[in-house]
Parts: sequence; C-alpha cells; structure tokens
Amino acid sequence: MKKKLRLLLTGGVALALCVQLAACGNSKEADGAAKPESVTIGYQDIPNDEVVARAKEWYEDELGVPVNFKKFDSGRDVNTAFASSSIDIGLMGSTPASVGIATGLAYEVFWIHDVIGPAESLAVRNSAGVSSLKELAGKKVAVPFSSTAHYSLLNALELAGVNLADVQILDLQPNDIFAAWQRGDIDAAYVWNPVLGELLKDGTVLTDSGKLAEQGIVTADVGVVSKAFAGKYPDIVAKYIKVQQKAYDLYTRSPDEAGEALAKGLNISKEEALKQTGDLIWLPAGEQLSAKYFGPGDSKGDLASILKATADFLVEQKALEQAPDLEAFKQGINSEYIERALK
Repeated sequence: MKKKLRLLLTGGVALALCVQLAACGNSKEADGAAKPESVTIGYQDIPNDEVVARAKEWYEDELGVPVNFKKFDSGRDVNTAFASSSIDIGLMGSTPASVGIATGLAYEVFWIHDVIGPAESLAVRNSAGVSSLKELAGKKVAVPFSSTAHYSLLNALELAGVNLADVQILDLQPNDIFAAWQRGDIDAAYVWNPVLGELLKDGTVLTDSGKLAEQGIVTADVGVVSKAFAGKYPDIVAKYIKVQQKAYDLYTRSPDEAGEALAKGLNISKEEALKQTGDLIWLPAGEQLSAKYFGPGDSKGDLASILKATADFLVEQKALEQAPDLEAFKQGINSEYIERALK
C-alpha cells in the first residue's frame, strides 16, 4: 500500500521535473503596463473567501482582465494542472502544496484562504460499530490521497497507535466518497465540506482537523501562483488578494449576505453554508503577515515550518521519496503580494 501511496502522491506532480512552467495567458500592453490576456484560476468547492468572491462575480472587475475558472476535486489535481501549465492561480490544501514544493513545482504559496478546523473530519457510518480510532482496524476508510485530509488521517491513526497496515485506506475523491458511502462500500471517510455534511446525516465524527491542530497537526487551504506568472504580473496577484480581503470583510461585516453568496456558490442552503464555513478560520491580510503564518518581509513565519513538517511526515510514511531542507519551503512562500495589496 505504501508503494501505491507514494505513486499517487507524486504521480500528479512528477511532470514538473520535465516541464518548464510558464504563464497560461499571453501578455498585452495597457496604459504602458503588461497585463495577461486572461487569468486561469483553479478552484475547489470549499466554503471560504474564494467561493464568496466567485459567487459575487468580483474577479473580472477587480483584476481588470478576463478570468477563466477550472474546477478541481482535490489539491492533487491542482498540482497536476500546475505541472502542465494549464492554470495560473490555484487553491489547494497545505499538504499538496508541501508535496508540490518538495517535488519542484515552480509555484509559491501567497495566501491562506482558511485554517482548517472541524470542516475536515473523520466520519464513521453509524452502522459500522466504530466508536474509537483503534476500532478502525480491519475497516475501509476513504480519503483523497495527497490532501490535507489524507495527512490528517495518517497522523490521527499514528497518534492513536493504529498500524496503517491494519486499515484499508482507499483513495477516493469527495464525490466518489459520497457515492461509496451511499452504497455502503466504506465504513469511514476523512473529508471536507460540503460532502462531510452529507456523510454526517448518517454518521458521527471520530476526530477532526481542529482537534489535531491542538496536537500540532496544522492544516490549511492556501492560494498558490505560478512563479512565472507572478513574476510578470505581480499587480494581478495583489489584486487577487484584495478580492479575498473584500470577501473577508463582507463575511465579518454582513455574514448573512456572505452566507447567501456561499449558498449560491456551493448550491446548498444559506444555513448549511454558514454552518460549514464556521468550521474554518478566515484570516485577514494583515494577520497573515504575522510570525504565526507568512511573517513580515524577508522574515519567514511558521507557515514554512508547517509545510516542511508535512513533507517530512509524508517521507516517514513512505508516501514521499524525499523532502528538501527548510530553506526550500521558505522560498516556496511569498508575502510580497499581501504587502503589495495592503499598500
């Protein structure tokens, strides 16, 4: 299983070793400044600032160029898209971001969409007869490999003293998890909202990413950008951040209106949308520059260490061949665009 795990984690990004990344859009001159012909953004259905901004249709007005959206089921797929130079900006979990940096993808983390709490949880079917992590031995547990949920699941089992070889861990995307759950093919799943909410209609939570964070296992959903694209269009990246800050401001000022946007973007009720996003921690731009996250200027914060620790753990689990030193992860995060957005 560990061999398969390693292949699945790295397979989506191996192309980075032989592909020279470049910006997806061509350039045009406008008022003497280079702009891309368009921006391609990869997104996932996660109840955070990005969904609000997309539902409100703010991107094109704020960025000043046409925007193409591509939907992905997991961060592993977003990594594959970066490896093939098919997107400029993407949203993924901190785990696939650490894998991407470790395997040489030419991108950098420039924004934190949210710090994950109970929004990602290990749900177990009510009929499975499982009330503790140790009782997962011999059970089928589904999770999207190379995701923050995957990282959390492996850590949760290790902390509980469960031998991974005793658990049948299946690599399924969120929608496939829901289908397998409905068929009764799996006993448990570590996944995020909105699929998590559906599972809990017939299940209970064994642990969640908020509880794991209290034990030092921190995960987040982050924004990443192609270094080639950001180098050519830093103002576009800063404007993207301003859009996220605008969504944050709306959520804190008028959660009801933000809830309506989330509901529209996720195709769920406003009440459910607000419940789901309440399990995530949204961070304003200024706070992201603290030592707890990016750190100000050239002084790298804890985010680099979190990404490094994630990669090191995956190496220990034989899910990643090797991890570079901390300096590579410091080079893989960039607070410049947040600082530019705040000016």
